[in-house]
Amino acid sequence: MIRSLNARLVARFAAVSALTTLLGACGSMSLPSLSSNPEPGPVEPGVAPEMPASIRPDEIVGRWGLASFQNPADRARTEAAARGQCKQPYVIGAGQNGGVIMHLADQATPQELRLKGSPSGKNYIGPPGPVPGEQDREIISFDGRVLITRFVDKDAATRYGNMVYVRCAPRA
Repeated sequence: MIRSLNARLVARFAAVSALTTLLGACGSMSLPSLSSNPEPGPVEPGVAPEMPASIRPDEIVGRWGLASFQNPADRARTEAAARGQCKQPYVIGAGQNGGVIMHLADQATPQELRLKGSPSGKNYIGPPGPVPGEQDREIISFDGRVLITRFVDKDAATRYGNMVYVRCAPRA
């Protein structure tokens, strides 16, 4: 009686294992469809096409006085302080691939960054990739003479605040 109980238990276990294997194989097999309308294949998530920014790189290439503020009430004073920095300007250069040469947060060496648009109408400056990327900075405002940006990364945004770039007058 003990032998037959063990034999039944082993047989049941073997049957359950075989059914599990067969059912697993059914999930990975694709059977031909008998309907006349073919089903669409799986949609692979694609990278959205890069949107152009409403600001061209050549509009921000040049010499800029640079300062920053945390409190929006300090904006006018900070713009004046940035204008005073034109003696030692921050230079935004033209990149070889149509971008601009600027620093990323906490990077000592400048690199070529892109101006990127977004579906919401905002503009960003950053490395190639999704918008907004963690290394991007959002362009808060730009009127041709004053550019205000803020880093997307919360830590960098807290440390650097709103960066105010004031265009320096051409050299005489």
